[in-house]
Amino acid sequence: MKYIRKINIKKDILPFMPGILATLLTTLVTGLWTFWSLGEMFFEGWYGRLWPCLAYLIPGTVCLLMSLAALKWPKFGGYLLITIGALFTIWWWGEDIIGGSFTLKRALAQFPVSAMIMLVGGLFLWYASRRKKRRLEGWQVPSNWWLRNLRFVIFGGVELIILISVLAVNLPIVLTRMDDGNREARLIEGNDVSLVWAPLGPGWNWKQDFGGYPSWDSLARYGQDPIGMEGKSSIEMGPASLNDMQTTGLCRFLNENGDELLNEAQNIWRMPTTDEIVRSMARHGENAGCLWDGDFHKRVICDILPDKETPLWAPDMEPVYYWTADEGRNEREAVYVSYNGWVKEQPKSWGNPRHGYRCVKEVD
Repeated sequence: MKYIRKINIKKDILPFMPGILATLLTTLVTGLWTFWSLGEMFFEGWYGRLWPCLAYLIPGTVCLLMSLAALKWPKFGGYLLITIGALFTIWWWGEDIIGGSFTLKRALAQFPVSAMIMLVGGLFLWYASRRKKRRLEGWQVPSNWWLRNLRFVIFGGVELIILISVLAVNLPIVLTRMDDGNREARLIEGNDVSLVWAPLGPGWNWKQDFGGYPSWDSLARYGQDPIGMEGKSSIEMGPASLNDMQTTGLCRFLNENGDELLNEAQNIWRMPTTDEIVRSMARHGENAGCLWDGDFHKRVICDILPDKETPLWAPDMEPVYYWTADEGRNEREAVYVSYNGWVKEQPKSWGNPRHGYRCVKEVD
């Protein structure tokens, strides 16, 4: 029987602790970015075109490649992680600091996928230095393949588990999503709500020149002189009010059919409330039975999980959130609802390809 030398923790383990910690932390960081990229690809990017879908995989892929480089070449990868991590943290945290939304809670939440990248890079540099010193002392790379590549096995195994898990949860949902192709005005009834929802056009996801959809401010101020959306979302004007939405809101200027904006308020259509959107959500043609308790930043309670399906949503369009007629907890923010039942707040000046809207009117 071949003699197996007893492992000496001081000589065989401690010198490589920086590498062990670096491997575990880079596995954690990359796992988080992989989970986010795949999840957002299905949640926000899955609406028909290939590029928007694959674009969400970029952050996770970049992190994956950097981590693999660091595992293979610790010194090069360490410098790479520190540089990219620093630039990314400055960009991400800087936006929050300039915008006045940076808090300790936000910093702690963002740390694992931003500043921690620099920490991991430093550990890889430390490990590279310790490994070089050990090799000069006569240390040999293990002949056993599993020991020699254990860091890649751990890293790859975790990534594979995340990939399979996310696919298993999301693929059945998006592949069975229902779309009847009808983008006309729709009567949606159920869950104590009965409303007619506007057809595709100015009353429903009216895409703007910048490629996204209107902010809450510009929707609320549409009817103010000069009529239109131009310059109605500027920060200098201050946030629009609930009264603005109720009197000069875009929905108020829709004609009877909801397919044309007029120069005078018609007061036929209006923005739906948070409760009305929540109660109208459905899946596979069945009302989801969702109820909102008035709280923010949480998923509403539903009998079944709602999805981005007709008649309420357009599965082949970018918006995954609808603005509501309601303000948030302060006058600077408004409430929006996601197609899977999350109720959250966003600054009223915010407008992007994911935030849409849809006007409603009472049943005749």
